[in-house]
Amino acid sequence: MWIADSWKEYEVLDTSRGEKLERWGKYLLIRPDPQVIWDTPRQAKGWKKPDAHYHRSSRGGGEWEFFSLPEQWEIHYRELTFHLKPFSFKHTGLFPEQAVNWDWFGEKIRRAGRPVKVLNLFAYTGGATLAAAAAGAAVTHVDASKGMVSWAKENAASSGLGQAPIRWLVDDCVKFVEREIRRGSKYDAIIMDPPSYGRGPKGEIWKIEEMIHPLIRKCVALLGPNPLFFLINSYTTGLSPAVLTYMLSLEMAGFHGRTDAQDIGLAVSGSGLILPCGASGRWENE
Repeated sequence: MWIADSWKEYEVLDTSRGEKLERWGKYLLIRPDPQVIWDTPRQAKGWKKPDAHYHRSSRGGGEWEFFSLPEQWEIHYRELTFHLKPFSFKHTGLFPEQAVNWDWFGEKIRRAGRPVKVLNLFAYTGGATLAAAAAGAAVTHVDASKGMVSWAKENAASSGLGQAPIRWLVDDCVKFVEREIRRGSKYDAIIMDPPSYGRGPKGEIWKIEEMIHPLIRKCVALLGPNPLFFLINSYTTGLSPAVLTYMLSLEMAGFHGRTDAQDIGLAVSGSGLILPCGASGRWENE
């Protein structure tokens, strides 16, 4: 398992009864987590006095209960600054477990010894985009949500990357890739963090089980002759590390490199155990 263990301002304090207690900077949040199926004693003090608690509804969805959480606050990871705010479906605008991937590809970009063009698909609020740009890459950031792209731009400005070579695009990721193929565009690295289900800006439907492999195949056509890496993140149960490995190995067989995939996770300070948070597949050149 790959573990994001370099955070200073984020921490999973405890997990129990379908929920996790987290420290986001100076604020404590309780949020549901489908992986937490155990019922253990809640010993951390924060359980009794959180700043906000997201309650899952038995009918689907849920809602926040606020105690002393501001509408927006900041958190830092290395040289990056992220704006956080609670919004529907329990999210805060950041997936802290992804820091383990930011560190991995950031080091690859720094050591490449050449200009690196990165395509980041389903790019959300820009965590991977900023990590790649901070390492020196030129990044094309694509997401179907105008609000998320605006949020990512704010994060870039707060991180001192407002003038970095980043293209911000609101677009359907599949259609954008198809147009880039027709234009003959080439990239040195690709990052994708696809949702299980989603809709594009014009109502295009995305179902990951049906569409992820064809998209990987199309993305390979965008790679130059000496690609640096290909990263896929998945929060979908059916896309296990073995499945990610298989798809990447099949489609990247024409390049000299190696594929690996693992669960990613976060350490739980109260128990010393690791909370699984999805999976990542990595192809890298050798």
